[in-house]
Amino acid sequence: MSTPRYRKNAGCVYNLHYHLVWCPKYRKSVLVGPVENALKQLLEEKATALDVQIEVLEVMPDHVHLFMSAPPTLAPAQLANQFKGYTSRVLRQQFPHLKSRLPTLWSRSYYIV
Repeated sequence: MSTPRYRKNAGCVYNLHYHLVWCPKYRKSVLVGPVENALKQLLEEKATALDVQIEVLEVMPDHVHLFMSAPPTLAPAQLANQFKGYTSRVLRQQFPHLKSRLPTLWSRSYYIV
């Protein structure tokens, strides 16, 4: 099933796509195995809650690539903060070894275009 080219909300028709990339603190290779699977599931859940469509999701051991289509009511910085904040909190609760290895799960920076 292909994604429609244009999306609509109450006041506009839009076609906004973002490429978001972010890394764990110190670029540690912690996104493997069960952590990777849980991260993918959490990103899907958060995307649904935000009315964001994930086009492509790639989780590498030391960084995440997320290609998405988002409504114009959400600023790019808000999207990055929502995805990073939610996944950090839940993953650190589910996997205690992430708390002991890293002071925070994600680095403060990200790339979005």
